[in-house]
Amino acid sequence: MTSTNANKAFPEFNSPASIRACRPWGVIRWQTWLAGILILLLVPNSFAQTDFSTFWHKFKSAVIAGDKATVAEMTKFPVSMPAFQKAIRNKADFLRRYDEIFKGEANAVQCFASAKPQKQSAGRYEIYCPFKETPKDWENAPIRFEFELIKAGWKFVGLDNINE
Repeated sequence: MTSTNANKAFPEFNSPASIRACRPWGVIRWQTWLAGILILLLVPNSFAQTDFSTFWHKFKSAVIAGDKATVAEMTKFPVSMPAFQKAIRNKADFLRRYDEIFKGEANAVQCFASAKPQKQSAGRYEIYCPFKETPKDWENAPIRFEFELIKAGWKFVGLDNINE
């Protein structure tokens, strides 16, 4: 069938109005949907927790409540540990060693209730705690809890004794 015959066979598809009616809304909706998906995939931080104070309140509350599962979800693995201690490789290791982290040299529950986060850079905060035997000695607070901003948001990344 030639184009002239096709035009005669389907005259309703040959007018400029029918061509405009078939094309734009489907294409525009598809392009908008695709653009939205690409934005979500390319900019994961737009929905990540970028405000440290919000993260800190949730993390501190979970530690104080003893909510190990929530604390583990807010942690990036491996977790660095003080000198001569093995890093914490994964969630299972973290849950097994939870008391070593939060009840070891410092009493994190007691410390976190009043500790003030210290900003080191745009993507790093630290919390310093005194030894659990001297909980009010803020002049000697060498136990450092480290937090870092990653693509998924703020995470607990390490524990250190700055005296070692």
